[in-house]
Amino acid sequence: MIQISAIFSRHLRIGAIMAGLLGAGLSQAVLADEASDIAETRVVEAAFEDVRFDVENAIINRGLVIDYVSHIGEMLARTGADVGSGEEVFTRAEAMLFCSAALSRAAMEADAGNIAFCPYSVFLYETPDAPGKVTVGFRRLPETGTEASGKALAAVNELLSGIVREAAGE
Repeated sequence: MIQISAIFSRHLRIGAIMAGLLGAGLSQAVLADEASDIAETRVVEAAFEDVRFDVENAIINRGLVIDYVSHIGEMLARTGADVGSGEEVFTRAEAMLFCSAALSRAAMEADAGNIAFCPYSVFLYETPDAPGKVTVGFRRLPETGTEASGKALAAVNELLSGIVREAAGE
């Protein structure tokens, strides 16, 4: 028998809740509240490149190495016509992926399944309807499993929150 991890089943429950809310015709504000439980964000009034530089420095200042930058906005712009959409979602959007050897080791020693959360990601984006306002954030990791696992994942969330706060000038 295949066991579904607590993390996977939590995501299934969230998806079912969101689908039910959409089916019930509830407002986008309710969905935004649900999303705020999943992601921590800040809005910075500055040029995208300046905020991007601040995110990069906030990561590097902690002795971490950015392994990959995902150019999400460029991908959506490039593939829009291929999927039948001409809507411009972002003027710019990126995600920076990286890991912390110490925090990742602690998380995976507590539960090898925590590999699912590595690498970590901080995203930033600007939308066409809000030029000069850049959202920066991260997806919170569920602090689940054993006490040691929850504690290790909480430490990762604190790292990511610190990076976002620093990049936002807090």
